[in-house]
Order: sequence, then C-alpha cells, then structure tokens
Amino acid sequence: MSLEELGIARVRAPNPGPLTLTGTNTWLVGRDPAWIVDPGPALDAHLDAVAAAAAARGGAGGIALTHDHADHAEATAALRERLGGVPVAAARGADVVLGDGDAFGPLAVIAIPGHADDHLAFVAGRAAFTGDAVLGEGSVFVSGQLRAYLDGLRRLRALELTVICPGHGDEVWEPAAKLDQYVAHRLERERKLVAALDAGVRDEDALLVAAWDDAPAAVRGFAAVTLRAHLEKLREEGRC
Repeated sequence: MSLEELGIARVRAPNPGPLTLTGTNTWLVGRDPAWIVDPGPALDAHLDAVAAAAAARGGAGGIALTHDHADHAEATAALRERLGGVPVAAARGADVVLGDGDAFGPLAVIAIPGHADDHLAFVAGRAAFTGDAVLGEGSVFVSGQLRAYLDGLRRLRALELTVICPGHGDEVWEPAAKLDQYVAHRLERERKLVAALDAGVRDEDALLVAAWDDAPAAVRGFAAVTLRAHLEKLREEGRC
C-alpha cells in the first residue's frame, strides 16, 4: 500500500527544526477536487509546490487546519488566494467552524485537544491526519486537557486505520502500535511523576529531573509545559 494508492499526497515545507523535525507536512486528500490539510508556513516555495500539487489533482475543494499554530496555519490566507478563495475549516476563526463529529468534504473530525486547545484530527477512509497530536517520530508536548488528549488517542486507536499522516515526520504504517506507544508514553511519564510526588518532591525542576530526565535541552521548556498538563490532570482526578 502507498500514499498514492490511498489517494493522498504530501508536500513537506522547508522549515526543519527541533519541533518541526524535517519540516511541516501539508497533505492533499483525493482528487477532483483535492482537500488540503495544514497549509504550513508562509514560504513562497512551499506555497508554489502545494498549489501545483492541488492543480495536478484537479483543483482544491477546501483547506482544513488541525490547529492554528503558525507552522501549520501561517500560509492559509496566501494559499486560499492562490486556490481561488476555497473555504477554510478549523475549530476556530475559519469560514467553516468544526467540532467533534463534523465533516468537511471527505474529512471526518475527531477533536483531540492537548497540544493545542483547538486541535483536531481528520480521518478520510483508513487514513488519519493528526497534525501535532501524533508525530512520525518522537513525542509531542501537551499544553493542557491531557485527559481529553488521551481519550482522542484511544478513539483513533479504535479505528481500523492503515496509515497515520502526521504534521511532522514520515507517515506511520503501523498506526495501532504508534497510538499504543503514545498512550503508554504518557502513562509512564505520569507514573514517574506520581512516584516523585509521593516522595515529597514539589519543585518543578526536580519533578522534571524525576520524570523527564531524557528530555533534550532544546525542548526542556516544552517538557515543563507538559509537566504542568500532567499535574492539572492529577488535580482533576484528585490525585495530587
């Protein structure tokens, strides 16, 4: 099975970095028209490539945003103009405001807040477009709503998916294993955090050392954000 056999194409933006990995993925789904997931950063070369890919697939039906972080959404207005004013759909601030259970063209919506409050995943057939909820490699930082995030991962896991098309990194051809890994990773962080709290640790830096000792220096600040999301979840559950 290949992306093309599933009716999917990827255009990767030239914006590599510690958080964007090899760059932001813009996905095109279907033909006559194609539906675009995450326009990416406002880089002319990337916009040219996405517009050309859409034209080759019979034009664009609309643009869907997983969330409004700049590396996924900055190019939205410019790309929309290039594509003739197609509708834009997102959880907020869009022509079409989407919520859990909605649809936009062939894209079914699963709300999966956590990385961002407005984060959505889109499912088309047996493919899931996960933005920053699930990456091709590594884990993601969670800014809040960790219980809802884990619920979203489990809902994706319950689907019979063939591939995950992430916002960064390569596509994932073993989606069930990846989603199991993501849930297990969060629960292991929680286990370490609870053990440190039970031992009387309260200082944030010390909690990071206890539960995020493997976090690279470049993303340590984001690990701290995720730590706070875990603490929020534990407080909601009356566990700290």
